[in-house]
Amino acid sequence: MDYALIVILQLVVTIANLALISAGLAVIFGMMRIINMAHGEFLMLGGYAALVSHQAGLNLWLAIFVAAPVTVGLIGAVLERLVIRRLYGRMIDTMLATWGVSLALVGVVTVIFGNRVSGISPPLGSVPIGGYAIGLYELLTAGVTALLFLGGWIVLRRTPVGLIARGAMQNREMAAALGVDPARVYATTFVTGAAISGLAGALIAPITGVAPSIGSVYIAKAFITVISGGTAILTGALSASALLGSVNTAFSFVMTPVLGEVALLAAAVLLLRVLPRGITGRFFRRSL
Repeated sequence: MDYALIVILQLVVTIANLALISAGLAVIFGMMRIINMAHGEFLMLGGYAALVSHQAGLNLWLAIFVAAPVTVGLIGAVLERLVIRRLYGRMIDTMLATWGVSLALVGVVTVIFGNRVSGISPPLGSVPIGGYAIGLYELLTAGVTALLFLGGWIVLRRTPVGLIARGAMQNREMAAALGVDPARVYATTFVTGAAISGLAGALIAPITGVAPSIGSVYIAKAFITVISGGTAILTGALSASALLGSVNTAFSFVMTPVLGEVALLAAAVLLLRVLPRGITGRFFRRSL
């Protein structure tokens, strides 16, 4: 019974982490159709922003929930203004430009912090379950992920801001005719996605540590999750995270964590072979 409970909790944590690292990309790619190759570096910068601000004396929770998303959001605003704004509607050009940005960010961070892993000790301790234990911070991260997706659904579905954003993404010309500035909506959406990525990077930093090259670990999983989910922004990311996270956890417990990662990739390939338009291309078509 204890083993079954710890497996279930670990499954929830794995699904939540996969959804968390994919959330910012789901906003930028799902709404704007921009292939942001710097997404992994946004996560990395969020981790470093939390680390540096906490080492400077800021409370850990303020470092994670305020300093990291604000810092990465501001960096996203600068990149959107200088690079992304000139490339809307040019997917390949945007992909190449953001790839160059990612390489530049890795280089700058390596020069500043060195090519080593830094970390923050996970707070809150652990909760024992029979002969096993799971970190309370990991469970907190899962809860924050759930609140993040719930808040995103409320904003996009129930508020005028969400309605304007969805309308501008679906029909730029019509939105402009109705008095909406599409450029401002695009900029706000990109900054929001960057800030969410910064928050995600800060949240997982105490669990995984931070290094200049760690973005490459996250970006593959994030793209696999978002593409496997399909066109629906939130439902797609959550459904793909649930499926791929379950496969990963099952193989990690039965075999090894390395084979769990291989199984995740194989499951994504098989899923896209069976459902080329992703999960929400076939199911949950009217979902958000």
